[in-house]
Amino acid sequence: MKSISPPQQVARSGGSFAWVPAAVGTFIGVIATLSLIASISLLALIALCLAWEAILAPLRPGGSWMTLKVLPLMVPLFGILRGKRYTYQWSTMLILLYLTEGVVRTNDAAPGNALALAEAVLSVIFFLAAMFYARNT
Repeated sequence: MKSISPPQQVARSGGSFAWVPAAVGTFIGVIATLSLIASISLLALIALCLAWEAILAPLRPGGSWMTLKVLPLMVPLFGILRGKRYTYQWSTMLILLYLTEGVVRTNDAAPGNALALAEAVLSVIFFLAAMFYARNT
C-alpha cells in the first residue's frame, strides 16, 4: 500500500488540514476560550471597581481615592490581552488581593455588599481562567 504524504492528503481533502488530529484544534479552541474569559473578566473587574468607588457606592459622597485600586489591574491588562504566559502567571497572584477585598467587604451596607460579591466572583473567574491558560500553554 502506498503511503500518502501530508501535502498530498491536504490536496485530496480539498485543502483542509485533514492530517492534523482533531484534538489539536479542540485544544487551541480551549486556549482561546480561556484567554477570552480571562480578558473579559479582567475588563469587567476594572469597570466594576471604577463604577463602585466613583458612582455606585463610594466610601464618601462624590467619590473617593479608592478608585485608585484599579491601577494595579491596569498593569497586567495589555499582557493578558496579548496572551503573554508570564503575565497570566503573575496576575493570578495579584488577583487574590481583589478576591480578599471582595470577601471582606461583603459585610458592607446594602449596595456595597452585592458589589463586593460581584468583585469576588469576577476575581475567581479570572483566577481560574488565567491559571488554566498558563498551565496549558
